[in-house]
Amino acid sequence: MAKEIKVCMGSACFAKGNLDNLNFIKQYIENNNLESEIKIIGSLCENKCENGPRIIVDGVEYKNVTTEQLEGIIK
Repeated sequence: MAKEIKVCMGSACFAKGNLDNLNFIKQYIENNNLESEIKIIGSLCENKCENGPRIIVDGVEYKNVTTEQLEGIIK
């Protein structure tokens, strides 16, 4: 079963860095041939903007995520 990565695409999370995070995730998946193992889903704002940018991996929420943290989170 594929892992699911949900990326908040609300304006606050997007402005705080989730565009960079999304690009990093896409590149990581491509570089590691994980297309069949990881599913990316965008989500609308969930009104948790103070915790942004937010990424949810298999139901586990990560707050204030930076691209530097993402590789460890994805692994």
